[in-house]
Amino acid sequence: MIQTQKSILAPFAYRDFRLLWSGLLISNLGTWMQFTAMGYFVAEMAQTPHRAALYLGFLGAARAIPVILLSPIAGVAADKLPRRRVLFIANLVMALVALALAVLITLGHLNIVGLVLLSAVNASAQSFDSPTRQSWVPLMVDRHLVGNAIGLNSVAFNAPAVIGPAIAGLLIVGVGVAGSFYINAVATLAVVVAVMFMRHVPPTSSVREPILTSIRQGIMFIAGHGILKWIIGTFVVTALFVRPYSTLLPAFAVNTLHANATGLGLAVAAAGIGGFGGALVTAFIGQRDRRGTIWLTAGTIMSAGVFSLGLIWNLWIALPVLVTIGLATMSFMGASNTLIQTLSPDDVRGRVVSVYTMIALGLVPGGSLIVGSIASLVGMHMGFILAGATSLLVIAAMWFTKPILRTV
Repeated sequence: MIQTQKSILAPFAYRDFRLLWSGLLISNLGTWMQFTAMGYFVAEMAQTPHRAALYLGFLGAARAIPVILLSPIAGVAADKLPRRRVLFIANLVMALVALALAVLITLGHLNIVGLVLLSAVNASAQSFDSPTRQSWVPLMVDRHLVGNAIGLNSVAFNAPAVIGPAIAGLLIVGVGVAGSFYINAVATLAVVVAVMFMRHVPPTSSVREPILTSIRQGIMFIAGHGILKWIIGTFVVTALFVRPYSTLLPAFAVNTLHANATGLGLAVAAAGIGGFGGALVTAFIGQRDRRGTIWLTAGTIMSAGVFSLGLIWNLWIALPVLVTIGLATMSFMGASNTLIQTLSPDDVRGRVVSVYTMIALGLVPGGSLIVGSIASLVGMHMGFILAGATSLLVIAAMWFTKPILRTV
């Protein structure tokens, strides 16, 4: 038993965690397939690069705005409603959206307006899914295994990112874009089925109060916490300046490094492989002490990596840097998530995690606009240098002025 507890696979000893993880692995495979197919569909529908960029901007807004608006409410729902019910409904809605997309494409009736509206509905459901699912994890496993469980959940997200796009490419050639959407509709039901077999868990907060009061209490908890407020603040800065590198990567690879389609695929794959490695790192360090030091170190490497992209003019030199950035980014996000989960009490954890979700899913598109606008004025290289330097300065300030962060 002692040996089991030391293993990164220890959370699999808990039945409900096994069920949820298996459902997530299957569901995320479909999600990555749909994400790839949707990009191809938009590019074909737009017909020109400029219009494709505009349409992708619309989709980004459709995904970000519902998350920003609904995450505070979703956090209250995660704390005050049965998580099993919330997760069931959210994933059922996402499966129905994928089915609607597939049917409309098959019938030839899907245009950019319908795509934006359905993407907004999907993002709305996702805004409820993420805080509910993530805040449920500490209730499924022993407290000292929370970090391992979060890392394994990251593996369930990043492993499909390696093979999902490739499968989608084969499907697009073989049966068309709609095939990926149909498969995603079925794959998303894996979480629905898993939730049906999981134990009912009562809400962690039974206090009845107006929803705005509940939201305000969650915000006040973060603002009054001596550690969480700095973690959240730093997470905001990295979401606005560092993580947008992945959105700008195609433009950087093609227009600045002069890579062809194969080179772009290698660049995206390099970041994905790094992300998968970062998920494994999160699972491995889940039981270690001084997670705050790991968090600061990963943030420093991630920011320095983006800074260094501004000094690179060759694709083959960029590839190992992208692997490093991907690894550090996922390690930083995993460590942030672990610290947020373990430092938040049960009755407010859903609301705190909803803030993490809002930043992770909602602010990055805004950051892409900021960094992209800077790059349009001073060039892509200088844009990455300024973005990385800004994040490095903030993390350095946290390192030297908030020593308490290195003790958690």
